[in-house]
Amino acid sequence: MGDPAGVGPELCLRLLQLPHVHEICQPIIYGDRSLLSRVARQLGWPEPAAEWVRDIPGLDAVAPGRIAAPCGEASYRYVCQAIEDALAGRVAAICTGPIHKEAWHQAGVPYPGHTELLADKTRSPFTCMMLTSEAITCSLVTGHVGYGEVPRLLSVESILQTIRLTARAMRRLRQREVRLVVCGLNPHAGEHGLFGDQEEERFIAPAVSQAAHEGYRVEGPLSPDTAFIRSLRQRTDAYICMYHDQGLIPLKALAFEEAVNVTLGLPIVRTSVDHGTAFDIAWKGVAEVSSLVRAVELAARLAEGRLRDPFPSSGV
Repeated sequence: MGDPAGVGPELCLRLLQLPHVHEICQPIIYGDRSLLSRVARQLGWPEPAAEWVRDIPGLDAVAPGRIAAPCGEASYRYVCQAIEDALAGRVAAICTGPIHKEAWHQAGVPYPGHTELLADKTRSPFTCMMLTSEAITCSLVTGHVGYGEVPRLLSVESILQTIRLTARAMRRLRQREVRLVVCGLNPHAGEHGLFGDQEEERFIAPAVSQAAHEGYRVEGPLSPDTAFIRSLRQRTDAYICMYHDQGLIPLKALAFEEAVNVTLGLPIVRTSVDHGTAFDIAWKGVAEVSSLVRAVELAARLAEGRLRDPFPSSGV
């Protein structure tokens, strides 16, 4: 459900009323059923049926649109229970609603976000974020870290693993071989060592070479300022980006509110909406549900694809 004070509750209520969703999966909302009912009554919407909610109570008063430690703690408990059920095989996939990182911090949650929590709880040695849309797909070698930390987090292995996981996930979705483009870290992909600390020569190019040796269709490192031009996008299935904004800026410019976040490298399927808690419009009944619908659709496709995957791997 995400943060109870955000748009997550109303998005879940909208989702449950869509016949299409019930045709592709059996949705179960992890959250506080009494709070969901409260939001439904406030908006004049149907209250959720008991079988549609994995009730995780414990919230007292909730003020919509406000950062609060109890809401951070509650949203943390929701996703922890979902992870436990997914690992036990009780659910086929997880689709996470928007959380507020400051609320998690105030609640003492020892993770900056969903991705790090999922990696730890599933004991996954390497994970990465992939954000996918019809227009563009980007995977991130590094995630929610400051720019100053990015170079020390890059390695041949981390880049190579991101390439492998992305190629395998995109093969499932496209049901064919796919082509990836790997971006350089520095302006003009380092200009042969002129910019940066030769990250392209030391890490990125060797990873691309090894991936090609393993049979992946991959090109790079390309200069980030031209990697996303239309002619190149049209023949690229996914981009491998070295840091958060390198991938998220072009993705949100081209597919704002259309992309779905997938965590690759987990033993379970996890997708997420590509937007935040939207506190300014929380509980007003105006939040757009399309991102959540796309995330649920993709989770269902990936879960089904695991059963008939022509390109098996150890993680999504």
